[in-house]
Amino acid sequence: MSSPLTILAGQRPQTAELVIRPAELPGVLVPGLYVHIPFCFHKCHYCDFYSITRQTPGRMRQFVDLILREANHWAGGTGPKVRPRTIFFGGGTPTLLPVDQMQRLIGELKNRFDFSAMNEFTVEANPATVTDEYCRMLAGAGINRLSFGAQSFDRAELALLERHHDPDDVPRSLELARAAGFTRLNLDLIYGICGQSLTSWSRSLETAIQLGTEHLSCYGLTYEPNTPLAVRKRLGRVQAMDEQVELSLADYARRRLWRAGMPAYEISNFARPGAECRHNLLYWTGGDYLGLGPSAASHVRGRRWRNRPHLGEWERAVGDGELPMIDVEHLSLRRRAGELAMLSLRLNRGIVYADFSQRFNLDGRKLFAEPVERLTRMGFLQSDETGTRMTPSGWAVADSLAEEFLLSDDE
Repeated sequence: MSSPLTILAGQRPQTAELVIRPAELPGVLVPGLYVHIPFCFHKCHYCDFYSITRQTPGRMRQFVDLILREANHWAGGTGPKVRPRTIFFGGGTPTLLPVDQMQRLIGELKNRFDFSAMNEFTVEANPATVTDEYCRMLAGAGINRLSFGAQSFDRAELALLERHHDPDDVPRSLELARAAGFTRLNLDLIYGICGQSLTSWSRSLETAIQLGTEHLSCYGLTYEPNTPLAVRKRLGRVQAMDEQVELSLADYARRRLWRAGMPAYEISNFARPGAECRHNLLYWTGGDYLGLGPSAASHVRGRRWRNRPHLGEWERAVGDGELPMIDVEHLSLRRRAGELAMLSLRLNRGIVYADFSQRFNLDGRKLFAEPVERLTRMGFLQSDETGTRMTPSGWAVADSLAEEFLLSDDE
């Protein structure tokens, strides 16, 4: 099961020679800030997010220096004004940054950008590495949401994924976070693991529910190209789960978490009312955000780019005073509308036609009339005058449905 952002990435041309200067962009307020911290103590075998291992404290200190230098391009002057309502530190494992360097990074970003409107600040953390000191530092620095990569509470499944934490590390980490004052907490879980059964999946879900976090993310395992797990699959050492069995695990999670008071608000994300991840909702509703660090993506009013997904190349570019951009695009209104529809369809609220008239001055009913009529007739969508949303039958083929709404620049 791929993410909608993976689908969008597949549409992007390779245009590494193009660079957008901040002054060339509209002078709008940018409400999202993402910082990619690529350091990990171990590379999990399923992971294709950009990360590196075995880094020294000196290189981490230099990394913080360069993140702040990259931020300087977007602080003050003409062009977009970064005034984040939501901030997300992802990775990698952000909490591998030494305490003093993380504290310096947060404090110096506050000196460069206006944090006065910030209402959600998430940091990803690994259950095996978080400490009481680290949690208290983050809480004192203004972080108000932590996301832990639990993935499974079954030791054999964790071993297959090459996760280097024990199931008991998760409740310990949540206890440390709560003692530091955190109330907004997320756990990530993975289903579709080779050898996983409904019994083991339900045990992981029940354990997560009992731990009482207000948000859960449940992702189907994907065998991303060139990851160690994909190589093992190609060699016949692991076998992908049957698609229908995997869909049954996803359906079980939706029904069980709904009964637990955590309905799905996005196809892979579940939360108690009011506890949705606001930063990810910014992505899924086509908002503007700035990404800092290697591989981080950005979007400002139809201009989209990402940073070089290589720490050394990113370091050299930023060290030379350059913006480390690749895959620069300027999206037409039609393409922006199509991508908003694709992303919105994954949300529980679905596609709301009023969004398209307000944002693009386009009539969503006319724009998507053909796929909406056809897919509603097939039972994959439920539609009315205000919009359309997926049915339970649609959830099983969500990625394929979403791609039906991508629009070309041709009328």
